[in-house]
Amino acid sequence: MNRKTLAAAFPVTLPVLMGYLAIGMAFGLMLQSAGWGAGWAALMSITIYAGSGQYLGVALLAAGAPLSKVAFLTLMVNFRHLVYGLSMLEKFRGMGLRKFYMIFSLTDETYALLSSAQAPAEVDEHDFFFTVALLDQSYWVLGSVIGSLLGAALGFDTTGVDFAMTALFLVIAVGQWKAAGSHLPALLGAAATLVSLLLVGAEDMLLPALAMIVACLTLLRPRLDYNRKREENSICP
Repeated sequence: MNRKTLAAAFPVTLPVLMGYLAIGMAFGLMLQSAGWGAGWAALMSITIYAGSGQYLGVALLAAGAPLSKVAFLTLMVNFRHLVYGLSMLEKFRGMGLRKFYMIFSLTDETYALLSSAQAPAEVDEHDFFFTVALLDQSYWVLGSVIGSLLGAALGFDTTGVDFAMTALFLVIAVGQWKAAGSHLPALLGAAATLVSLLLVGAEDMLLPALAMIVACLTLLRPRLDYNRKREENSICP
């Protein structure tokens, strides 16, 4: 990571910095209230680094859940990352060993940034992607440790703080909606989610919704690629 790459990546990650400090602190507060200190907050944020999975982990730790239940629920909560990873295969091609970290670090917010952000002409694209991902995780680790330390020192009522992650993703999603040339993928995702909710209910909606989204986007890929190329050509000087 050189200074030029860092200078290009840091402004892109500012929304995540603001959000991850807040929701990382919320996670740290929840973990502290469950009896686990700052060391555990840092360890979980470094080795697990899955916001919704870590929030779930607090409840599972507090309940003393068996490992089999932890593994199954974590898979269900984070299954969407399979779709994220598949869509990033081309961008991560040629990154060498760094590809493994990119796969590990592909949170909702990092995915949102990498799917739209463009590296400046003078910065290597792969270095740019890697720096964005690394900065995002550093924000999350820092926020979770600060939250845990504040919780130990001051004491907080953590009721409702887990909504902070949902709020952050909504902010990034709104920004992407405004910047996107086509709103069709987002509308398809919303429609598939609603249909899945009505068909199977809130508890089991995730996998059917993801399956419908993947199927729709696969069928419509030629049209989406055509529209994207037409937009790129229209903005070329």
